[in-house]
Amino acid sequence: MKKKVVSILLAAAVLAGTAACGNQSGSKTDGNAGGQTDEQTGDDGNITDAGSDVSLDGDEGKVINIYSWNNEFSQRLQAVYPEVKETSADGTVTYLKDGTEIHWVINPNQDGVYQQKLDEALLNQADAAADDKVDIFLSETDYVFKYTDVDADVAMPLTDLGIDPQKDLADQYEFTKVTASDVNGVQRGSTWQCCPGLLVYRRDIAKDVFGTDDPEEIGAKVKDWDTMKATAAELKEKGYYTFSSYADTFRLYGNSISQPWMGAGETVLKVDQKIMDWVSDSKEWLDAGYLNKTVKGQWNDDWNKAMSSESKVFAFLFPAWGIDFTLKPNWDGEEGAWAVTNPPQEYNWGGSYIHACTGTDNPKYVKDIILAMTADADNLAKITQDYGEFTNARSSMQEAAQNDELYPSEFLGGQNAYKYFAPVAEHIEMAPLSAYDQGCVELIQNSFSDYFQGQVDFDKAKSNFETAIRERYPEITEIQWP
Repeated sequence: MKKKVVSILLAAAVLAGTAACGNQSGSKTDGNAGGQTDEQTGDDGNITDAGSDVSLDGDEGKVINIYSWNNEFSQRLQAVYPEVKETSADGTVTYLKDGTEIHWVINPNQDGVYQQKLDEALLNQADAAADDKVDIFLSETDYVFKYTDVDADVAMPLTDLGIDPQKDLADQYEFTKVTASDVNGVQRGSTWQCCPGLLVYRRDIAKDVFGTDDPEEIGAKVKDWDTMKATAAELKEKGYYTFSSYADTFRLYGNSISQPWMGAGETVLKVDQKIMDWVSDSKEWLDAGYLNKTVKGQWNDDWNKAMSSESKVFAFLFPAWGIDFTLKPNWDGEEGAWAVTNPPQEYNWGGSYIHACTGTDNPKYVKDIILAMTADADNLAKITQDYGEFTNARSSMQEAAQNDELYPSEFLGGQNAYKYFAPVAEHIEMAPLSAYDQGCVELIQNSFSDYFQGQVDFDKAKSNFETAIRERYPEITEIQWP
């Protein structure tokens, strides 16, 4: 294999914790100290060939190492993969029928820990024993671009496994295939998820303010941002907040940027106008009382409490996983209190991509798992029915949107949410991705949160972002503001 330059993937491993095939989890007691690539770093700083030719004819290893940040994928695989026999009580090992073991290596996503561990481990793949090699790793939309980088070459092209994306993955939503591809259009990952987002609202608040909780009528009141602002004024008049936090709307603006935060090989970071629109609109909404000033961002206790029955928050912006993993556990009232309708603009939030790690000693199993989890219609249907996920099977989701009897949600009062998810999914166009997305998304929100709260002025917030982003990515030489 030819020499490869040290990409942003490896730079981030040292500097910030953001990338590829994974490291040993602190929650796992067996296996090696880290996953690794089929490459090794030479004295010149370049990655040199360690031999990564893939043969689907050889013997498979007895351990399949899969790296992720939570147990979502392991749950789905255990539920639908036909080769599964049983899983250990602590969830760290899944045993297959032929004696092969899947070792789950889990590190938390917070503060870039998952990616940092994976990046460090990536450097060791060439020297790892066969059953210590990384076989599969997962990435999120916020940093998938780093793993599909053609120069990094840590995620194998699916065609090298014998998977034809045009044929085998023909029913997937096109934007998910594009997201999992490198700059040359070569698909290097696949996902069982499609994550269109909706507006999820409290029925009781809707009835109190608007006299109805009908999704079609509520949808008309939130159909675009101008209409939404007028609706927010109505909610405030009755003592309610439209959303809990300024962070709740960020994904909709972030999905609309026209240029990547920073292009491959560039050192100038460009803040898109849509991001600054989010800043100005958030400040306006916060000052107007449409958002709860005590809720600072997301994924904290105040945000969780904003989903409780005591809260005065009318709505959240969530994909299917957000309803299942976030809203439902935080709701302490009766089922049926929430409903979904169209958002003020189409958006996508999230998506877990499955990658075959270059250098795997289990290519046949890796191929089988990817196809079973992302291309098998029956498996995807079971995931939809059992977990309420909007899966990456266009024809199935279109059918689900029309089948109210088979897909009612008890949590949503018997509503068929797919009726609203499916049209959004058809219109999603992913914003330009970059290797810096996760850091930029996190730090721009953190920096301007202080501005929203009145702790710093606008210029200081900009300056704080510039300092924070350079600390995360020292290779950045300039930040350009619109």
